[in-house]
Amino acid sequence: MSLAVVYSRALSGMDAPEVVVEVHLANGLPSFTIVGLPEAEVKESKDRVRAALQTSQFEFPARRITVNLAPADLPKESGRYDLPIAIGILAASGQIPAKSLDQYEIAGELALTGELRPIRGALAMAANMLQNGRSQRAFVLPRNSAQEASLVQDAVVLPAGTLLEVCAHLSGHAELVRQQSIAETLVDATPDFSEVKGQLMPKRALEIAAAGSHSVLMSGPPGTGKSMLAARFAGILPAMSEAEALESAAIQSLNSAFKASVWGRRPFRSPHHTASAVAQVGGGGIPRPGEISLAHHGVLFLDELPEFSRAVLEVLREPMESGRITISRAARQADFPARFQLIAAMNPCPCGYLGHYNNKCRCTPDQVARYRAKISGPLLDRIDLHIEVPALREDELTAAASGESSDQIRARVEQARRLQIARQDKPNDLLGSQEIDRYCAPDEAGMTLLKQAISRLNLSARAYHRILKVARSIADLAAEESIKPTHIAEAVQYRRFG
Repeated sequence: MSLAVVYSRALSGMDAPEVVVEVHLANGLPSFTIVGLPEAEVKESKDRVRAALQTSQFEFPARRITVNLAPADLPKESGRYDLPIAIGILAASGQIPAKSLDQYEIAGELALTGELRPIRGALAMAANMLQNGRSQRAFVLPRNSAQEASLVQDAVVLPAGTLLEVCAHLSGHAELVRQQSIAETLVDATPDFSEVKGQLMPKRALEIAAAGSHSVLMSGPPGTGKSMLAARFAGILPAMSEAEALESAAIQSLNSAFKASVWGRRPFRSPHHTASAVAQVGGGGIPRPGEISLAHHGVLFLDELPEFSRAVLEVLREPMESGRITISRAARQADFPARFQLIAAMNPCPCGYLGHYNNKCRCTPDQVARYRAKISGPLLDRIDLHIEVPALREDELTAAASGESSDQIRARVEQARRLQIARQDKPNDLLGSQEIDRYCAPDEAGMTLLKQAISRLNLSARAYHRILKVARSIADLAAEESIKPTHIAEAVQYRRFG
């Protein structure tokens, strides 16, 4: 047989469209041509495949070889097509049987020795294989990549270490053993809230934020515990569902950043303030997810918020509202989820000591105003809770830590989240305008208090809605069906910066 067809997968954002690898052998001068919009690394596979076949003691056909990667208008990148091309050449030249190739999807990069190297995006490819109705197929992958792909429930993943192992399986000589799922319940390694001394109000605000999936901005002098609180925030969030864990792991897989040890754990991303806008939201010639997508279903912590470039901060505005980011380039477009909780921290002034009880600050009002102006009003308006983290006094600092543990706080948060899911099937922060009117309407006394706050603080429509959503979360933590004036009053005090 001079024609063989092998099935594989490409990567386009979070999607993994099917790719048909067609290999044709014809008479004529020996040549090796790959068509179908291959990138440079795919074109280079010709040399890797030739060497791998020869070192594995197969015959490399001295014929005119044409490899077509269909569909032709979909860009193909990375070395994942090495293995399907090699299998196609062997099947087309009759060195292995071709009759069962339609039962498999194959991906893997070849070393010159014939060994298989891991590829990125294996989990996303396995998930898309099932979503596209190809559950009857088995996915042949390099052994290190098969572990993450096995997290997709019902996917048949066959791990292989070398080209010879794959050929032995296809020839019926030695079957590949199905990869067992590596998903397991892990011991939570997140630092505990009981280690934080004092700071009762910031702890309370973070509990509210966790209950309703709200964003938070903490302001306070250096060394007051802002970073410490943020590092422990993921530990009080509700446990991830299997669907959330799978989606989060698939995004990590796209950047080759997935580790089995963090399966089911909410991601915590803390980019340095020198990060570029592309690093933050994703991009590149071949679009990759950025920090906001890698923090999907988890926490994005921005420390020293005013030190970030203005352009970097402004690109956060749309994803914070929509929960998605679309990367558009001239040749292609990629869409990534970005439903993250923003936890930001900043100093109150350039020197950091404004409001410190020791009165250390020497900044002028103009310096303070310029420092805070680095954060735009529209971005501040999108942050639900603005809280102050004051410096600890000597007695608080020297006393032993005796606060509640993360487990105790998380129990209340999960109870409040269950109320929200039962009532509206989503966290409070995701409520739309009509849903806010339906589920977050305060009583008459609460509405009177809210009107006074709008008048005195000149609140925007967005701030008004966010106060109502925060008040709803406060009521849920108290297991109250209606929003009362005390809930509104507490929500209003968290609009410290307007």
